[in-house]
Formats: sequence, C-alpha cells, structure tokens
Amino acid sequence: MSNVIIGVHGLSNKPPAEVLAEGWNNAILEGLAKNQKITRKEINFQSVYWADVMYDNPDPNPDLYKAAKPGALKRYKDSWQDYLWAQALDFGGDILDAAKKLVGLDAAADHVLEKKLQDLHKYYTDKAKRTELRDRLKKAIRKNSDKRIMLVSHSMGSIIAYDTLRELGREEPKLAITHFVTIGSPLGLPHVKYQIIKESSLVRAPSIVQSWTNLADRRDPVAFDVYLRDDYEPNAADVRVKDDLVMNDWGGIHHKSYGYLRTPEFTDIVRTFI
Repeated sequence: MSNVIIGVHGLSNKPPAEVLAEGWNNAILEGLAKNQKITRKEINFQSVYWADVMYDNPDPNPDLYKAAKPGALKRYKDSWQDYLWAQALDFGGDILDAAKKLVGLDAAADHVLEKKLQDLHKYYTDKAKRTELRDRLKKAIRKNSDKRIMLVSHSMGSIIAYDTLRELGREEPKLAITHFVTIGSPLGLPHVKYQIIKESSLVRAPSIVQSWTNLADRRDPVAFDVYLRDDYEPNAADVRVKDDLVMNDWGGIHHKSYGYLRTPEFTDIVRTFI
C-alpha cells in the first residue's frame, strides 16, 4: 500500500495554494536531508488549502520558505522543568474550564477570537464556511482512502482536521488515518474544547485515527498548552495523544509551519511513515 502525506495549513492569509504546498514539501525534504541524511527529490505530499475561503486574494507579501543554515537542526532536550510545567498547565487548565462555566468565559473568548483571531471566529460562527473547510479535507481523505495517510495539521488547521476526523468517524467508520500529527496546535485551549463538546459528548482522539502525535514549541503562543494528552481521552482502540516538545527556530517566529516541518522530531515521524 502506498503512502501520502496530507497537510492542512493554519491561521491568517497565505500565498497561492501551489506556493504554500511547495514550501511545506521543501521543509519536509529539508528535514529529511539535514536530520536523517535521507536525500529525496520528492514525496507524495498533498495540501488542503482553505485560505481562499476566508480571504479574497492571496497574501501579496507572504513569509516564504527558506532553507536553514547547513547542518542538522536542533532537537529538544527534555528536563525536570518540563514535568513541573506540565503539572502547572494541567492545573491551570482545570481552573480555566471551571471558570468558563461560572463566569461565562466562553463569551469573553468569543470576543477575543473576533478581535484577534478572525479566521477562527468565522469558523465557529459561519456554518457555511465551516462546512466548506471540513468538506475540502474530507474530499482529500476519501480520495486517498486506498493509501496509508499521514495527516499533518498546523495551528487552526489542527482544529479543522480534528473536527473533520470526528465527523468522518461517525459517517464512514471504516476510513483510517495511519498517523495524525498536530503542530503548533491550540487544541488544548478551554474555548476550543468547549466548542468540541457542543458537537460531541466526549473530547477524545478521533475513532479513525491509529496514532496521534502533537508537536509543540514552548515558545509558541498559539500552542500555549503544549500537552494535549491530559485533555483528550483515548478512542475505543486506546489511541492516545503522544506529546513531544520541539525547537521551532524560524527567524524568531516559533509558530511557523515551515519551522515545525523540518524539526528532527517531525522528521523522525516522516522517516518511520515512509
């Protein structure tokens, strides 16, 4: 059975679809070459592009892909501080979840989303746009249902991907995603989980996912809760989130998709998959 990597981009306007897809493809290939010494001219990569649903024209001045300096990229080194940080975030998340119910934090979050994260606000409030975004990903998955699929989703794209996979699990339970990879994901935010509960009774791993890895840089403001394992219950096959911290060094922008895609930790996943 052949393999395919499907990518879903994140928040804000983007360059034209073909330019963005080329950037993702090149970032993955760079990671393989620099971290694993695996030189390939191409991989079976397909991009699910949705920026045109939110914006009339592509970004005229995008931050385009650029190769890093020669040599292997930095791998994150775990420390005892990571354990303490995980406990603090877990405790803080419980407080925020409780506060939402007590003081209407969801309304406050809606206001912030509308002002600061307009794409996500539109996704949650505009049913037509939400349906279109999910349908694009569904089409790509169904088209490749005869292949082993790695689904890689960045930022808001991880919300679209998660919601779509939950829907597909109900609509076509025989579909399978070999590996679901979230990068720079806001799926741990209380408001996002609140929106999930509106559609599903349980916040858990999608039923059609056979493996789920979440990669996050602690300096990434969008992925503030870098540990999703404590937020998402396992699915019926006991698939749980595996959290892994990375060093996303992309010119000081620690949320950039290109930076995540060439980290050694992501390259490890790709190498195993292909």
